[in-house]
Amino acid sequence: MMYTSYVDITKYTPTVSIIVPTYRRNEKFLTRALDSLLAQTYDNIEIIVVDDNADERNSEYRAVVKKTIDGYNSDKIVYVKNEKSQGGAIARNTGVTASCGQYITFLDDDDKYLPNKVKKQLQYMLDNELEMSFTDLRIHNGYDRLVDYREHSKIKSFDNEDLLKYHLTRQISGTPTFMYQKEAFCKIGGFIKVSMGQEYHLMFKTIEAGLKIGYLRGSDVVAYREGQECISSGQNKVTAQKTLYDFKRTYFNILSHKQRRFVSFRHRAVMIVAYKRNRQTITAIAKMFSIFFLHPINCFREFFSFFRRINKYNNME
Repeated sequence: MMYTSYVDITKYTPTVSIIVPTYRRNEKFLTRALDSLLAQTYDNIEIIVVDDNADERNSEYRAVVKKTIDGYNSDKIVYVKNEKSQGGAIARNTGVTASCGQYITFLDDDDKYLPNKVKKQLQYMLDNELEMSFTDLRIHNGYDRLVDYREHSKIKSFDNEDLLKYHLTRQISGTPTFMYQKEAFCKIGGFIKVSMGQEYHLMFKTIEAGLKIGYLRGSDVVAYREGQECISSGQNKVTAQKTLYDFKRTYFNILSHKQRRFVSFRHRAVMIVAYKRNRQTITAIAKMFSIFFLHPINCFREFFSFFRRINKYNNME
């Protein structure tokens, strides 16, 4: 999306609220997340930490959160404690309710922003008079090495129907790349409580509501895959993924045969990962052979696309 105007954010400095839900997270990772926010080059921010460690079983984690926040002694951090655990979606909504900013964005408690994330995305939002925007996403392993890069270069049009088809087939994610006008976020009702795919459903509602959406290429967000328990994890990812796929199928009537096949392919690929993480190794291997048999072209195409992206963005570091 091309710039249409220019707003000087040194003179007009709206508050950006960054919502950080936290659950069963150790001090090291939470500190990394908060350090990255306090290092932002855009100064007018507030950080809403929503502590979802509410029940007695998680009291030690609540103590960790309090100790971590007290260690900063920063008036930019607002500490919100849930009376009972709500899950990632509702915890983020709670953070938005507690926020004072005109714009909101999100960060998971074990991820981080690069220093210019808020400044660049806010400038883009203001220049294009957007109600919502998203960016690319860097995914790193525990050694801080790039293992995946989610980009959206295949978006050809921001027409409502075209963007909905793209989201059904490719999926626009993840949550830390999203920035909203707070008023627009509240208008669509925020996150819904589902066991998996909260960000998927939020983006779906955003598109269906006809909000003015923009895509800022590049990534100033790093998400980590380190085997930790995350706030949005459900107990049965396999069942949750099937539920999300069933939801997508209700919109198959607007997709071409080729697009429906691709949605089926992506679902099978994600299921392989879900089975593997649930230690259902034999099932995962069987599904892997099945997907190569049913979708050989998509398998090779996505395989080479993945390595092209990794090589491209590793070389840019």
